[in-house]
Amino acid sequence: MTDLHTATDLPARSAPTSGPGQTIGEPAGQTNGQTNGQINGQTNGQTGAQHALATLIVSALQLEVAPAAIDPAAPMFGEGLGLDSIDALELALAISRAYGFELRSDDERNQRIFASLRTLADHVEANRTR
Repeated sequence: MTDLHTATDLPARSAPTSGPGQTIGEPAGQTNGQTNGQINGQTNGQTGAQHALATLIVSALQLEVAPAAIDPAAPMFGEGLGLDSIDALELALAISRAYGFELRSDDERNQRIFASLRTLADHVEANRTR
């Protein structure tokens, strides 16, 4: 019998790298001039809901990136944060546990919902029960 490992058995993985002061999803060669994704004491232009969700994403997927370094407008899949379909499933489970509603894999809106931190946070805020 094959031993299957859960996602929690996997080592933490690195998100796409960026240079000093550059946030994840920011075009190469451009920087925000601050470190840790902070702009004027804020979290990379993130709202409170976006930052809470970014923290959940980093924790649930064991990413080695600061939540504040995630650009709210950057793509979550491919370029940008670099997530894949397995990450989407893990993230949907973490969101359902934290926010009390289900993200279904067969929802035809998923591509729009998971497009960026901003679109995902908007969907979570509109549907959360806790």
